[in-house]
Amino acid sequence: MFRVIAANFSLLLAFPIPAWAFELPPSSSQVVVGITQSWKSSHLTVYLYENRKGRWALAGGPWNGRCGKRGIAWGQGLHPRVKGPLKAEGDWCSPAGVFRIGGAWGYDIQIKKHAKLPYRKVTSRDLWVEDPKSKHYNHHLVLEHEPRAAWEKKAQMKQDDYPHSLKLFIGHNSPPKPIPGAGSSIFFHIWRSGGAKPTSGCTTLPEPNLRTLVARIDPDKNPLYILLPKPDYDRLRPTWKLP
Repeated sequence: MFRVIAANFSLLLAFPIPAWAFELPPSSSQVVVGITQSWKSSHLTVYLYENRKGRWALAGGPWNGRCGKRGIAWGQGLHPRVKGPLKAEGDWCSPAGVFRIGGAWGYDIQIKKHAKLPYRKVTSRDLWVEDPKSKHYNHHLVLEHEPRAAWEKKAQMKQDDYPHSLKLFIGHNSPPKPIPGAGSSIFFHIWRSGGAKPTSGCTTLPEPNLRTLVARIDPDKNPLYILLPKPDYDRLRPTWKLP
């Protein structure tokens, strides 16, 4: 048996709307921005911005990071559906667009964070399901027993893997109704081999920078993650009201 953890970490998808009508929600006054040089790049620069009296101000970064091995593709988030490649399970792309930021998971008993940011110390019983055929696809589950079945062991969040010892959820294709096969388990986490390796879809940072980012995320500011190639970011910036 298991429990589905949803209340604090569920992130709703927006209804599709035209690109010309979209802009960042007025209630969101904190955004993390990831900028690649192209759709095929696995390198990016990450910034943290906060809206202060109607103007975006740099609050953290720039930090060097890595993203998908094959670059980025449009994900399922708050942004409207636009033409271009779509993120899919196993495509080695990071999701592009605008996404809500959820809770944190890690191996530490506690971390430096905002009091309202949910944090869970993961155990051997914490799972994240990446099987598109499962009714629990892209959900966090907590088993009431030690993993026994092959799928349970495969989905374990704790694999004694240093890069995954601290994770911050990116709301791509998020609960309560993720689209099967559209991509799952997208997080910020610690980069591999000092940044020498790309990811399968996540955004990675050096551990000190990731801890700084996690510590500054303020749920009261409805934080968002924006990931785009620089040409598209520059093009959409005035319409979407980007920093």
